[in-house]
Amino acid sequence: MSVRKLAAVSRIVIVTRRELRSYFTTPLAYLFLAVFVMLSSFLCFQLGDFFRREQADLLPFFSFHPWLYLVLMPPLAMRLWAEERRSGTIELLMTLPLSTLDLVVGKFLAAWLFSGVALLATAPIWQTVNYLGDPDNGIILAAYLGSWCMGGAFLALGSLLSALTKNQVIAFVMALFVSLLFLLLGFGPLSAVLSRLLPEWLAGLLISMSFLTHFQDIARGVLDVRDVGFFLVFIVTGLLATVAAVEWKRAE
Repeated sequence: MSVRKLAAVSRIVIVTRRELRSYFTTPLAYLFLAVFVMLSSFLCFQLGDFFRREQADLLPFFSFHPWLYLVLMPPLAMRLWAEERRSGTIELLMTLPLSTLDLVVGKFLAAWLFSGVALLATAPIWQTVNYLGDPDNGIILAAYLGSWCMGGAFLALGSLLSALTKNQVIAFVMALFVSLLFLLLGFGPLSAVLSRLLPEWLAGLLISMSFLTHFQDIARGVLDVRDVGFFLVFIVTGLLATVAAVEWKRAE
């Protein structure tokens, strides 16, 4: 790795550490973690009929993750740039010896790692399944990895929308609406309507853009490279678009 690349990685690490540390300096971070774990447990054991199914797997747990992220990832993403622009600290950030890409990637990684901490906090649910039965832990681990990748896609989308406004409420509403759109494109009834109204190639393209479409197999433990690749490409595209949005807003 060249000296220039090492320097870029070092700068991103510095931003990530700073942002990640800031999450744990407020009670809201711990509230987020508590809400994430409680909602995950409720959806899995109550709405997911975990005990009635009498199967040692976490399908009920992971099947609710797209909808759980729909509610919880926009609040996590809305502060990434909207708060910086509202408070005026973005001007200070831009004077530091950091590129816009360094800041965008560092801020995103901090939020993504924090979401990973929230996901790890649900480990007792995994332990419960192992206590009650003999699940395939390889499948569960693959589903956790896929879920984290999907969470990153939600955050990348939220980061882009947060960069377009200085109002956190507006950033939240936009992220919620657009994220819902990316979910519903793969929702059965809507997919059927799209298939009837649109040309086959266009309907297939729209459905293939859905987070739900790519996560359904992952939730069952099928970690397909194409599904994980979709989320990773979506993340990269979202971050590059965020860089463009930040630069655009800066030039206004």
